[in-house]
Amino acid sequence: MKTIAISVADDRPTAIECANGILRMAREAGIAVALADDARGLVATTGATLERAEMIITIGGDGTLLRGVRLAVPLDVPILGVNTGRLGFLTEIETTADGMERLRRVLHGEFVVEERLALQASVNGAGAHFALNDVVVRRGAQARMAPFGLSLDGELIAQIASDGIVVATPTGSTAYFLSAGGPIIAPTVEALGVAALLPHTLFARPLIVPTSSTIEITCDSEIVHANLETDGTFVADLSSGDLVIVTRAPRPVKFARTGDHAFFARLEDKLQWGVPIKRA
Repeated sequence: MKTIAISVADDRPTAIECANGILRMAREAGIAVALADDARGLVATTGATLERAEMIITIGGDGTLLRGVRLAVPLDVPILGVNTGRLGFLTEIETTADGMERLRRVLHGEFVVEERLALQASVNGAGAHFALNDVVVRRGAQARMAPFGLSLDGELIAQIASDGIVVATPTGSTAYFLSAGGPIIAPTVEALGVAALLPHTLFARPLIVPTSSTIEITCDSEIVHANLETDGTFVADLSSGDLVIVTRAPRPVKFARTGDHAFFARLEDKLQWGVPIKRA
């Protein structure tokens, strides 16, 4: 690699300290560094630009990585997360001596690329809002509970009185979708999850649907105000009668991996899922 870009959670001193270490490491390897955002206390390599980056490294937590994904996908480059946050489920590297050595090897080209599918959402056929984890349609803070219409490939499935509906990728199945009662979907499974948020019924269960599906969520005439969110970020106001269309994004997200990314071991380590994994 000749150029990388870094994106930093600059409200965290530990992230700034780590970023400065990565800057030194990259320069020792002869790699130019561009800054994806205005991080205080960091100085980019003269002439290095985001457009020339061959990899984006995020330094922070999962939120920082999700923001970095929106930069990496249009550039069609891999992303690697360094965790200085609390959970870091999506990140690849911890700020340990072993983690920094793995990062040094990445800068010398020792990594593999893993692709994860993503989503895009439009409102009434306009716009293309990107999401790695999930798309959420939820009622506004001042709105009362009302039905949301849910259709799959043109077929009306249900009118669900609830706080909203979440559509998740396998990557997002361990995030908000899990909190909404959805199942964990292994990253290699070609499927999407759909779940109602706090449904006012005893019989609403999450759905698993093909990634080729077109999912439509309609705001009922009783809905005064609702929000469209992607990866936990508000992106659009919704009104009565609005239609949100969710499909698979045309481009996947490319993650730089430094070895065997043991998904279920990570579930145990980060989310305390299941029993301890026995190793021979």
